[in-house]
Amino acid sequence: MRQAIKIGLIGGVVGILLSLIGMVEAFSQRDIIAHVISMGHTLLITVALFMGYLAAKRTPGKGSLRILSNSFLSGLLLAGMLALLVMAGSLINLRKVFINASPLLYSLLTFGLEKGIGALLLLVIGAMSGLLAGIFYLSPGILRRVLIISLGSIVSAGVLQDLLRPTFALWGPLAIINEWLFTANGLTVQGAIGLFILIAAFSLFWSRKGSAIQTGFRQLPPAPQRILKMAGIFILVFILLILPRVLGLFLSEVLTIVGLYVLLGLGLNIVVGYAGLLDLGYVAFFAIGSYTVAVLTSPELGFFSLSFWEALPFVIVMGVFSGVLLGTPVLKMRGDYLAIATLGFGEIIRILVLSDFLRPWLGGAQGIGKIPKVFIGGFEFAGPQQIYYLILAGCLLVIFISLRLRDSRLGRAWMAVREDEDVAQAMGINLVAAKLLAFATGAGFSALSGAIFATKLGSVYPHSFNVMISINIVCVIIVGGMGSIPGVIVGAAALVGLPELLREFAEYRLLVYGAVLVAMMLLRPEGLWPEALRRRELHGEKENEAESESSLKLKSG
Repeated sequence: MRQAIKIGLIGGVVGILLSLIGMVEAFSQRDIIAHVISMGHTLLITVALFMGYLAAKRTPGKGSLRILSNSFLSGLLLAGMLALLVMAGSLINLRKVFINASPLLYSLLTFGLEKGIGALLLLVIGAMSGLLAGIFYLSPGILRRVLIISLGSIVSAGVLQDLLRPTFALWGPLAIINEWLFTANGLTVQGAIGLFILIAAFSLFWSRKGSAIQTGFRQLPPAPQRILKMAGIFILVFILLILPRVLGLFLSEVLTIVGLYVLLGLGLNIVVGYAGLLDLGYVAFFAIGSYTVAVLTSPELGFFSLSFWEALPFVIVMGVFSGVLLGTPVLKMRGDYLAIATLGFGEIIRILVLSDFLRPWLGGAQGIGKIPKVFIGGFEFAGPQQIYYLILAGCLLVIFISLRLRDSRLGRAWMAVREDEDVAQAMGINLVAAKLLAFATGAGFSALSGAIFATKLGSVYPHSFNVMISINIVCVIIVGGMGSIPGVIVGAAALVGLPELLREFAEYRLLVYGAVLVAMMLLRPEGLWPEALRRRELHGEKENEAESESSLKLKSG
């Protein structure tokens, strides 16, 4: 029981921390299901479920009774520490030290009941949450997947209700669904149940029949396959084209921010995901692209006053040149040393931009303003709903180039370098050329993103290019799945889009961000949408064991 006690105590500390920093109270202002469960209670239950699952996973011996007892104990200890917080708060004025230790917090933790009864109910709910996590761990994989997707959909709909309600209200049939699904604060009970059943049924159907459908599609003659693929592409393009008009101004702005990170992520995916070169100074190329287009187009400096399309080739060339410039001195570096060197390059660019020596050309701390918008004929890419199309075109172009590079001889050379540089060199791969091309290609994509960013804002400032941009892009690739192009899109949506949508919880966004990253590394280290090769590397043994077990069952049957 040592593991269960340790995990339960850690969970209790996390629950107390979330309570005393005000997160539980702030989140409780919004209900997931109206008058049933709030975001604050959902947060604590999620912590209890996670700790219970962790206790079950780390139980030695893996006996069912032992797993359930350890999960139960971890949940009980977590709730017990929260109950002790409530009791301590009733005896001592904790607000002198912790400003968020308010009567409202104690009322939330005891569900509005008298403290003794509320604390007892808290213990019961914590223990049951841990026990449910143990049962969840012991359940078949298909059931776990269905429950995670279904419950996650309900929580996501409750969290994003302020954005979904206006979107649904734009069109008649969706407006009816909107009234059935949402109240003024949270999902309706019948809406939550209906959504759960619908998502669970679809997930179960796809888990059982998805592989058969895919196999059947592959067995179709070439002509029907092409027709279905073209139809799918046409539908996807149609959806992408109408998104800004359907979603409105705010969500279009979020889409443009996500799109810029997708562009950056696709470039870094070549350097890190394909070639395995850890680059922490990637923001430098983003800054170079932004400042190049600013210098060439802004009338504030009065040097060139080119249009965006005239300046764009110079932007790409500067990005590629700077990529080669960075790659040349670090060719023989690997791992942590390469990361430190590239980090230094990013800081060098930022300091140069801020320097007084380059101030007449780059504006120093004042930056460069009056950058003109992009025009095509008489159409101006002014607001988010117009710039979205420019970013979408850039993303589609970069995705096409990335796919072609991945399947080319150069792409295979990058992947060989990623797996083992010495073996790749022994096979005849030119390491110098492969690494420089990776740095140059990634830098060119980043410079393109920087150019669009500068025209979007109409100005550039040095503080927009700090090292956190590079770290965020690396996180996008890791969370999405290294080497995976769909993973970059999913990672950008998860790590950039969601925080933008939850700006009302601005004080706690980074805390949730960090917690999600930790959970991802523990539960799904390959990423949300991993590359097939990386999935096999991490889960190949489990898949082989599952296949052997199923074949044995078929033989015995």
